[in-house]
Amino acid sequence: MPSSEYVKGLVSLALSEDIGSGDITAGLVEPDRKARARVISRESGILCGTQFVDTVFSIIDPELEVTWHKQDGDSLIENDLLFTVDGHARPILTGERTALNFLQLLSGTATLASRYAEAVKGTDVRLLDTRKTIPGLRVAQKYAVSCGGCHNHRIGLFDAFLIKENHIEACGGIGAAIARAREIAPGKPVEVEVENLREMSQAIDAAADRIMLDNFDEDLLREAVAINKGRSELEASGNVGLHNLRAIAETGVDFISIGALTKTVQPLDLSLRLED
Repeated sequence: MPSSEYVKGLVSLALSEDIGSGDITAGLVEPDRKARARVISRESGILCGTQFVDTVFSIIDPELEVTWHKQDGDSLIENDLLFTVDGHARPILTGERTALNFLQLLSGTATLASRYAEAVKGTDVRLLDTRKTIPGLRVAQKYAVSCGGCHNHRIGLFDAFLIKENHIEACGGIGAAIARAREIAPGKPVEVEVENLREMSQAIDAAADRIMLDNFDEDLLREAVAINKGRSELEASGNVGLHNLRAIAETGVDFISIGALTKTVQPLDLSLRLED
């Protein structure tokens, strides 16, 4: 789960860009007007982002009372009641869009992840997200991916090596790149992206922890698994979608990384309505 400091920073930025010098439309409402807002789902999905909603309303008005009827990771159907907000109408209206922006995006991410996870149910493969995230929202989106039943790849450039074509060229080869990685950051996981079986064999010989098989077709993936014999973890990547996910999983690779989990997200359709 994202830290409270991380969430507060993102929410504060979002509120600042939305409110600016003041919410002039909410100013139409009498300041002492009380209301309850109900938020419901308009479609099925997986909920994610409750912490962000709580933070939005607590920053705007600490006296607002948010009551949740669903929690992160819960399955939703159309017309499910997600939460209510009680208090003064003005701050509820001011925070509405920012709260829903976070909740819809993260719930959409979790929902998409759940569809991918369901597609490989019964296999041993682990589905991974990538660094193809919305800038500033990486930790939030990766949390949403986990709420949907998939798993996280490295967080950024600091917690694991992912040696790609240009790194290999600049270092003078796969073996040299892996040796250098072991030297400068002992203990950090070392993954190498390869484009053919020859490069994969070089990565195995250099004791890569994980090998990313870039755009291998299913026959080539099966051959790679047979050659590898469990010496390095194998990760399939490139041109992966729901149409071919199950077939890739059944080749025997350990992981499949999918940029679409965070890159091509459709926000979940939610609705907020005020009541007297």
